[in-house]
Amino acid sequence: MSAFGQVVRNEARLVRRQPTNMIGSIGLPVVLMIIFGELPSFRQHISVLGGLPLFDTYVPIIMVLGLTMLTLLGLPSPLVSYRELGILRRLSTTPVPPSWLLAAQVVVQLCIALAGLAIGGLFALGLLIAALAPTANSVNAIGRLTLIPLLFFAGLWLPRPLMPAVLLDISNYTPLGAAVEAIQGSVQTGFPPATPLLVLAGYALVFAYLARRFFRWE
Repeated sequence: MSAFGQVVRNEARLVRRQPTNMIGSIGLPVVLMIIFGELPSFRQHISVLGGLPLFDTYVPIIMVLGLTMLTLLGLPSPLVSYRELGILRRLSTTPVPPSWLLAAQVVVQLCIALAGLAIGGLFALGLLIAALAPTANSVNAIGRLTLIPLLFFAGLWLPRPLMPAVLLDISNYTPLGAAVEAIQGSVQTGFPPATPLLVLAGYALVFAYLARRFFRWE
């Protein structure tokens, strides 16, 4: 455990030296909530949203936005860079199991995500991108292409209560849509409904399995 703790500390130091993703995943949601909170139109209660202010509808979306940036960009980028630079290959020749590096990255990024919200299904998606991305540069392309449809179904452009029934059903079974539904349920009732939690758990299991299955060490 002390050896694994050292690996985690090393990864944490590297994150501190390159804090771009950490700032984006934590700072951007805070800035957006401050801006939206100051807009009079976001404080008005809207009947089609169930009487909720528009701001209350966007809070879980903004929280998921920060976590998704961390998941799609912050988590896979260093892992793919290590593979590209041959660090993973060299690590495989040491007594330290290479899987510790994966676990250490999850621990570090999870600590960052806990500043806002941590959801395992999204982290597993980040590991899957790390497994499939051929180069470090491709991570940004894959992450951004994945980010756009996920944010749409999270309700960033069209709030989920205003979505047609077909889009809402699709949204409920996407990682971000389920995350927003779980957060919104927590805000309104104090505990998220079971369905989005099961959806997220399913994504966590599937993505984690695929990430482990296809991850390349060199």
